[in-house]
Amino acid sequence: MNIALLLSGGTGTRLGESVPKQYLEVNGKKIITYSLETLLCSDSIDALQIVASEQWRDAVRVELDRILSDISGKLLLTDSEHAVEKFSVIKEKFRGFSDPGENRQLSILSGMESCKSYAGDDDIILVHDAARPFVSEELIERILAAASEHDGAMPVLPMKDTVYLSEDGKAVSKLLKREKIFAGQAPEAFRLRKYFEANRALLPHKILTINGATEPAVMAGMDIAMVEGDEKNFKVTTRADLERMIEIQK
Repeated sequence: MNIALLLSGGTGTRLGESVPKQYLEVNGKKIITYSLETLLCSDSIDALQIVASEQWRDAVRVELDRILSDISGKLLLTDSEHAVEKFSVIKEKFRGFSDPGENRQLSILSGMESCKSYAGDDDIILVHDAARPFVSEELIERILAAASEHDGAMPVLPMKDTVYLSEDGKAVSKLLKREKIFAGQAPEAFRLRKYFEANRALLPHKILTINGATEPAVMAGMDIAMVEGDEKNFKVTTRADLERMIEIQK
């Protein structure tokens, strides 16, 4: 089973908005809705678990209902004998909500705790951010294909600029080899049991220092493959990112 864990518990304070960034509307749809649609419609995803605080769950339910209504209408137009069966499969993917944690990694652990009630140890969990609206089916397939042959997989982008290291943030310490430096993206995929245990091993304090979802896996010695990322799969973090998304959707 491939389970998508969609993280939507962040506050998005850097945008200076009154609501978390993933619930802002762009082109008539909330930012979270873009990735929700992709994950629900993906033939590679069997289940969907969403990490969201209680106060935003009704908003997510409204988006889920809207997506399912759109999917139902499109399937009926195909006049396919399998339309009802396919819609039923998509509708049943959503398994429920999980509570956010103190930081992103604790939110992931919370989501995995929920997934363990219906998933097997060797199932794959695909961790994605609700603030990355343009994840594609092709990228999901690349990641899951690699994860099926390893302990996990993550998408990366090569560095285009010259990269330097500064020990004090004021002066250049040394030049780094650009061909050995990569920028990580989401979604990242992991074998559930191994990844769950890797995170549990960092409790209670070390897990609070984790910055990337793959970091606990690397620390635990898991075999994590890298796959080609996607430039369009950016995260909406700053005002410039939001404006970029708005421009793309015009």
